[in-house]
Amino acid sequence: MAGGLLARQLEQRLPGIRIGVFERSEEAPFKLGESMVELASNHFVRRLGLSSYLYDRQYPKNGLRFFFDSPEFDQPLETMSEIGSESLPFHPAFQIDRATLDADLRAMNAERGVLVRTGVVVRDLELGTGGAPHRFRVVPDERGGERDSAETRYEARWVIDATGRTRMISKQQGLHEAEGDLTNAAVWARFEGVADIDAITSDDFRAKVRHTSRRLSTLHFPREGAWVWFIPLRGGVTSVGLVCEAGRYSPDLRTHDGLLGFLREQRAMASLLENAKPLDIGAYSQLAYRTTRFFSGDRWGCTGEAACFTDPFYSPGADFIAIENDMLTELIAADHAGATFDAVAARADRFDAFMQMRQEATLRLYRGQYGLLGSYDACKLKWDADVGAYYNLWVDAYMRDLHLDDDWLRAQVAQGPSILRALEHFANLFQKVEQELRRRGEYHAHNLGQYSDGRDCLWFMDEVGQPRDEARVLELTEEIFNRVWHRALDLLEDRTPAEPRRRKPLVAFMGRRALA
Repeated sequence: MAGGLLARQLEQRLPGIRIGVFERSEEAPFKLGESMVELASNHFVRRLGLSSYLYDRQYPKNGLRFFFDSPEFDQPLETMSEIGSESLPFHPAFQIDRATLDADLRAMNAERGVLVRTGVVVRDLELGTGGAPHRFRVVPDERGGERDSAETRYEARWVIDATGRTRMISKQQGLHEAEGDLTNAAVWARFEGVADIDAITSDDFRAKVRHTSRRLSTLHFPREGAWVWFIPLRGGVTSVGLVCEAGRYSPDLRTHDGLLGFLREQRAMASLLENAKPLDIGAYSQLAYRTTRFFSGDRWGCTGEAACFTDPFYSPGADFIAIENDMLTELIAADHAGATFDAVAARADRFDAFMQMRQEATLRLYRGQYGLLGSYDACKLKWDADVGAYYNLWVDAYMRDLHLDDDWLRAQVAQGPSILRALEHFANLFQKVEQELRRRGEYHAHNLGQYSDGRDCLWFMDEVGQPRDEARVLELTEEIFNRVWHRALDLLEDRTPAEPRRRKPLVAFMGRRALA
């Protein structure tokens, strides 16, 4: 997906340049990455002109939806506490069948003049330095690709690695870094015959969300140390996956019987999977990893999982692709327009520094947080902080193209240590809330009978993507942080204060002292 999207973006931005896409698989296989959130969806619609395609060939998405259960996992859907919404999101989002999208991108790119070769393997990549061209061989895949084709040698001004977890450039250049603090594993499968949540539940339950389609949401079933997704895809197929702390992962889950057996232990999920038939299955014993370099002034770069991966809980993978592809397109366009080698290299360094900060910021959303997911109170607290900041800081900046503005990038990188400290402070605060709820025996206290509109932390939604000054962004950030901090204090003290709580200035959340 990362490579196909970048080829389309480059062809649209720089018509007439020669682009080659080399794919090992002849058929576009099932892959992860089906849930698109608002930043990535804006990229698809605004940057790539794929709005009609997405509504014609994919599903619109009704946001993220969470269901919380009893400790025994014995509750029906109707009694479980829920975080969700009552309508489709204001900014569009989509559920993507990756096999369909990847195949369609190949066809669309080939039709527009991109060289698309499938069933081939890239060998002997020699990265040039100081402006020298890159060289590589393309050979038929020994598993049965272009059997009649001969070896072809290519020379390229730019090479972009979109090889996913193969990470060709990352491995060659020693860029890969293991992620030791976020140990997350996953197993997933596609199923036919998964029940429609809107069809098997009561009218009262459906009326709670004004009969909006819960099925079009990405359904989350969180529990202590793990969570499960349900993502609907076109053609009657549903993607179902389990993500958990690595210590909770077992090889037995890698089989259809093992995965289904685990899922059906929870009454609500069993009701959805009663008649499910598995199509395929996959697993990773470790999801997260890092890179020390996204882009190089020597005219190469990495995009998507060829660079890094964090965690699928908030579906950030396609967001990374959107930002990375925008930055790569800017670098290639500047080079094509005659910018000096040094000027392109300097901008590659600025882009890279921002992505390094973004990589670390995203990892801090998940490190040490899996223990709180099974509590409605703790998870809602984290949701309000993470989603409020996501819209106010990341989605808004992307929609206004600030990630391509050099002055904004410099400021963000300079503020990086403060941003990371704030994220660390809140992560520690959420862990304290989790520990206190456990101490009082109230971890599951509100897991039944509650409903929360997940958009209540987005009271500023109509401002997102609109012209506004930095002072307003900071004002909203301070308000988001204070609301979450005050709610955390309420949970820690197990009371509602008789009078308004003291507010903190924004700098207090970003300083070196922990939140009191």
